[in-house]
Amino acid sequence: MTRGTPTSAGHDGLHSPVRAPRPRPDDTGVSWDRLLTAPRPFPSEHLQAAHELDLATTLVLAMPTAAASLDLLVNDRRIHPEGALVLGALLHAAHHRDGAQFWWQFAAGGGSYTAASCLSLLHRSLGEFLDAEVWRRQAETLATGPRPPRPVLGCRDALLPSAVLAEILALCHEGLDVKLPPRLAAVIHQLPVDCDDPEYGELPQVSSTLVRDLAGRGRDLAGR
Repeated sequence: MTRGTPTSAGHDGLHSPVRAPRPRPDDTGVSWDRLLTAPRPFPSEHLQAAHELDLATTLVLAMPTAAASLDLLVNDRRIHPEGALVLGALLHAAHHRDGAQFWWQFAAGGGSYTAASCLSLLHRSLGEFLDAEVWRRQAETLATGPRPPRPVLGCRDALLPSAVLAEILALCHEGLDVKLPPRLAAVIHQLPVDCDDPEYGELPQVSSTLVRDLAGRGRDLAGR
């Protein structure tokens, strides 16, 4: 696999290509052009896949509709694959791999080709190349097939502060694992769990206050 400069995590009915936000005037010292420039390729295919998955996860979290999508996942009776895609990205950034895999599978089952692509990269990063190919083909099928109507989502406050997104991208650029700051990761680790899944065991479930809790911790970080 070769690395290209990431510009989109896919549309998935979210109405616009996903681009990392440009810094606001108070984002001093953030060089987004440098962070979005691909570093040298990694020495092995599974490391390259892990890096590309980290980049895709960051771009999902940076979507202007990420918070609204997550709200719909918990506050609407219909299935919302975009919200499951975002929850999977949060779990990945909190190093909860099984939870991320489950919610990405849920999203892919609802038609999200970005989630299917994330699953392909996840399996490739683990050296599970047959499973990776299955999900790669599924992503292609979803991307080229008919898509069900999606709700029109307005842009609201970002799910994560821009400084946090810049920090996560900086970790990607240095070839390090992405991770949420401890205060934000604590919100994810405190999610309610379902212990009945025979394959995944304890599975984090989205809570009705998740978006609000992340926003509150984000303001705490910004005010330090």
